Amino acid sequence: MMKVVCTHFVLKGKSNYKSLAPVFPDMLKVLLEEIGQMPEEEEILHMYIELNLADLSQNRKPEGYNRKGKVRLVFPMERKEFYLKSYEKVGDLKSIVAKYREILDGAGIKYEIHDEENYMDLN
Repeated sequence: MMKVVCTHFVLKGKSNYKSLAPVFPDMLKVLLEEIGQMPEEEEILHMYIELNLADLSQNRKPEGYNRKGKVRLVFPMERKEFYLKSYEKVGDLKSIVAKYREILDGAGIKYEIHDEENYMDLN
């Protein structure tokens, strides 16, 4: 059994994907630094940011960061939200969540947080 922990950031009021565009580069950098996946080459980081910003600036659901790793940044299809998903310890998310709250609050983005835990059988 593996524990899967998610923290959802549900965008509220007039906050939407486009609202995230100015802060997305900081959000992605925080995630990659925290999980030890910051690319060595600046171009690769820039590519991840640009891919997502193209959609965010058009108020569309972006790709997020869904590569194999401790934590993923996921934008679901059906809701105006994003979530952090961890396949390990809940502690991995706490630091990222705290930094994301700081970034979102600083940008005046309205949101609610919902935590979720599940167990997955990998057999």
